[in-house]
Amino acid sequence: MRHYYLSLLALLIIIPTSGIFAQDAGKSLAVLPLCSTGIDSNYARTAESILRVEVSKRAKAVVIPERITKSIAGKNCCMDVDCIVRIGKELNAEQVLSCNLSALGEKIIVQYYVTDVANAKQIIIDQVTAKTIEDLELVMKRIAKSAVNNEAINDRVEVGTITAVETDKPLRRSTFKNWGISFGYLYPTSGYDSTKSKIFVLDVRWGYEIEENYSAGLLAGIRNGFALNLFGDYLLTKTDVCPQIGGSLGFHWVEHNEGITYPPSTKRSDGIELGAHAGLRLLRTYSFQILLQVDYIHTFNDYNDNAVVFTIGLL
Repeated sequence: MRHYYLSLLALLIIIPTSGIFAQDAGKSLAVLPLCSTGIDSNYARTAESILRVEVSKRAKAVVIPERITKSIAGKNCCMDVDCIVRIGKELNAEQVLSCNLSALGEKIIVQYYVTDVANAKQIIIDQVTAKTIEDLELVMKRIAKSAVNNEAINDRVEVGTITAVETDKPLRRSTFKNWGISFGYLYPTSGYDSTKSKIFVLDVRWGYEIEENYSAGLLAGIRNGFALNLFGDYLLTKTDVCPQIGGSLGFHWVEHNEGITYPPSTKRSDGIELGAHAGLRLLRTYSFQILLQVDYIHTFNDYNDNAVVFTIGLL
């Protein structure tokens, strides 16, 4: 019985301390209360809340709870290195994220710093401009990603986090509609009675991005005849190098030249076409994109037409 109580006592001691060691084993990050000048306090608090949530979602490190941070930092604005390092040491944080919002006319300048506490050095000093209060949500998401990954805010812009100021620049994309022209070659695998090993193709497409990861549209193409397809894509990333996969369904009038036969051929060369494709979109966050795509298409006609199509084009 005495051994039983000793074992239970050991467990009561080990369990709480193991949690402490588990926390200490991970990298720790503190988010200081936001400083603001000329900004409504309600907007500043909302922006701070969004920033904390986004950091917590993205961080693999231990994010020091808001209650503990504010109990030490208080309500004083802290943006200089000495102040940040002092608070970081009291919080036992390895890195500290501090942020300042300043009104400039109708714009909001958002400056932020990521400070290495041990070396008393600011490893990221950056800023971004919000054209509207609503843009602060996107800005906070970008800052959180920058702080967690230790990278400049503009290193990897994503679809869905482009601010209104950036859409004012002529190359940045502000719409989800697109149209474009692609050209390439069709390589028959069966059917397609052309004697050529490859056939030139030209496509025109109109599309629309649905949310951030899906795209759908209409394709009209000259593909050894005429094709008209509806297509859908799944976009695997939100960045400028974006792989995609998808499928298509439509109708294909395939040209077949059998010469004069008697009795005349009754084979149908047109039919429903089903396709699957994979591709790569380059410069996805810009107003023009480069599209590389490989399709496998099958036409349900009497010739069993199958082919691989490779195209390159601009959207």
